[in-house]
Amino acid sequence: MTGRSRGRPKTPTALKVLEGNPGNRTIPKNEVKPAPLAPKCPSWLHKYAKKEWKLLAPKLEALGLLTEVDISAFASYCQAYARWREAEEFMTKHDNTIFKTPSGYLQQLPQVAIAQKYMALMLTSLSKFGLSPSDRAGLVASRPEGKSNMSRLLSR
Repeated sequence: MTGRSRGRPKTPTALKVLEGNPGNRTIPKNEVKPAPLAPKCPSWLHKYAKKEWKLLAPKLEALGLLTEVDISAFASYCQAYARWREAEEFMTKHDNTIFKTPSGYLQQLPQVAIAQKYMALMLTSLSKFGLSPSDRAGLVASRPEGKSNMSRLLSR
């Protein structure tokens, strides 16, 4: 055995809670729960990755989907976004996806494959954080925005 479990990957508990626990399965009580605190944006990220981090990290943190231990997973999403964006900008700038070789053959720009590869990586990463439209379809807001824990307790 390689230590990996077979079958479908487990849904993170935070996503189950936001979905309203549609399968009515018991929520693990002894699950490791890192603090829902967005890690600091790594300085080595590409400029587009940093912008994406600054845009999404606070939103994911507010939903409890980004924790202090998710730095690598979220950084990989942001870097994939940056590489995808660079490839797409190159193709847009040159207004083409093919070119003619010196021998006269038509060939696809390498940026097409690069964009496709990083888009696939982005979509895989997005689903892990519940960021694609299909992942959000069953999500239900678990707490009112703008209210602190104390305000919610006092309003009961």
